[in-house]
Amino acid sequence: MTSSVSAIVLAAGKGTRMNSPLPKVLHMAAGRPLLEYVLDCCREIKARTVVVVGHRADAVRAALAGAGDLSFVAQEPQLGTGHAAQIALETVPVVAEESVLVLAGDVPLLRAQTLVDLCALREKTGAAAALVSFRTSAPGSYGRIVRDASGRVSRIVEARDATAEERAIDEVNASVYVFDGQRLRETIQRLRSDNAQGEFYLTDVIGLLVSAGDRVDSLAIEDPLEAAGVNTMAELATVERELYARRATAWIRSGVFVERPDTVLIGPDVRIDRDARLRAFTILDGQTTVDAGASIGPFCRIEDSRIGARATILDSCLVRNSTIGEGASVGPFAHIRPDSRVGENAKVGNFVELKKTSLGRGSKAPHLSYLGDATIGEGANIGAGTITCNYDGVVKSPTTIDDGAFVGSNSILVAPVRVGRGAYVAAGSVITKEVPDDALGVGRARQENKPGWAIRRRQKR
Repeated sequence: MTSSVSAIVLAAGKGTRMNSPLPKVLHMAAGRPLLEYVLDCCREIKARTVVVVGHRADAVRAALAGAGDLSFVAQEPQLGTGHAAQIALETVPVVAEESVLVLAGDVPLLRAQTLVDLCALREKTGAAAALVSFRTSAPGSYGRIVRDASGRVSRIVEARDATAEERAIDEVNASVYVFDGQRLRETIQRLRSDNAQGEFYLTDVIGLLVSAGDRVDSLAIEDPLEAAGVNTMAELATVERELYARRATAWIRSGVFVERPDTVLIGPDVRIDRDARLRAFTILDGQTTVDAGASIGPFCRIEDSRIGARATILDSCLVRNSTIGEGASVGPFAHIRPDSRVGENAKVGNFVELKKTSLGRGSKAPHLSYLGDATIGEGANIGAGTITCNYDGVVKSPTTIDDGAFVGSNSILVAPVRVGRGAYVAAGSVITKEVPDDALGVGRARQENKPGWAIRRRQKR
């Protein structure tokens, strides 16, 4: 592209068919609002962008706070796409040889390259406008592209206003346009609202330009999904599947192994090193980082966490806001709650829950334990069924287990308490006081056997 480019993004609609109080363009798809994907395309082509807001305008503005250099204009009342473009143009600086893109805010599958190609087409041919079109066997509510005898675009007719013959046309309007800025400004003032909806249609600008002797070109796209707008929850689900599929494909191309990519969901802010492995039904959300050689899944969810190099997260684990060290192993069926850290080569086994706990390098909690508000040193062993009693109903207190300690199975550590370096806790103990370094802590009731008791009990039946 050689000319200056401005973009008008239409985001004023309520989205009635979504059956939701949330503005349509703020519905989330694959981890981001619909509108953000469109704005990404505008940023990529370095377009000055104006967002037209209307329904719950304050919410849309707030959602885009910090989203870059954007301008906003309010459309009140909302009298159609042509009216929206009219008021937006009032805030778009007049620049010589400018191109003005107009596109909807609910088309998250649109590619920046398509906008580049569209602008380049208009510049090459000198057309007053160019639009994106595609062919479909089910044109439905899309506007139909009407061509003249020579095959050039002559106008667009909305489905509601089309004749039976026009409704049979299979080439439809994707609602993505680029205009010569001066011709758009001159022509858009001539719009009328004498149509089925009583609105000012931006599509009518095309017919007005052609009637004035201007040329209008079209850019055909092969994949109709690229132009798919979102008007219902079902359509939202469709575009979300495609967004996740695109993201998985991109990571595969970068050297990440993704098993069953149709089942793996990767968030927009996730970072993954080459040679990592994501197994089926894995979800990576938030600010998650996966280092080289790590393996996650199947059926795992990782949120806002760091998974170290060559770490393994086995089946059905949930890890949130935590760090899993290099070479560590977690799972299966483990829950790593926020602010936890599993050290290098440490092991968290099946049905173990960590909460705000640090498990040191080479330490093990192999199975069936709850460790909360605990600091566990290096090379410690936590036996099956161990519980840190960190909460008394008012205060949460810490437990410290030092390097090389061994906690026997089915032990209860009542915080605040410390188990010293190299100390042992006998299986089945309730520990309420410090166990010194290299000591054995035993906190059991003394066992008493009563000979013959079982025989006497059975005789009473």
